Amino acid sequence: MIKGFRDFLMRGNVVDLAVAVVIGTAFSKVVDAIAKDLIGSIIGKIISKPNLDNVNPGDILIGTTLTAIINFIIVAAAVYFIVVAPLNRLSRLRRPKEEAAPAVPEDVALLTEIRDLLAQQRGIQA
Repeated sequence: MIKGFRDFLMRGNVVDLAVAVVIGTAFSKVVDAIAKDLIGSIIGKIISKPNLDNVNPGDILIGTTLTAIINFIIVAAAVYFIVVAPLNRLSRLRRPKEEAAPAVPEDVALLTEIRDLLAQQRGIQA
């Protein structure tokens, strides 16, 4: 039973997941700081209210929902433009360039030649 638990923990995907959680937790603080301090203050200067929590038109409590939606959009944009897009570009640059036309295997080339010869013979005889 202990051996099975140890094998479970030592699987590559469990260790990778644990590392991802730790890195994600640390990175979320950076993204939150960017979203709240930098982008939030810019939006606050534009609309003169950095925090929409107290916006309640007609006694409908929508302020916290608006704040959560805006924070989500800011965080998603920050993650995409700071992490995802540069990593995608880097992986495209590191990928080996594909050849214009893949090499045809010998057996396929031979069969194509036989097909062409048979078609040519039929054309001459007909």
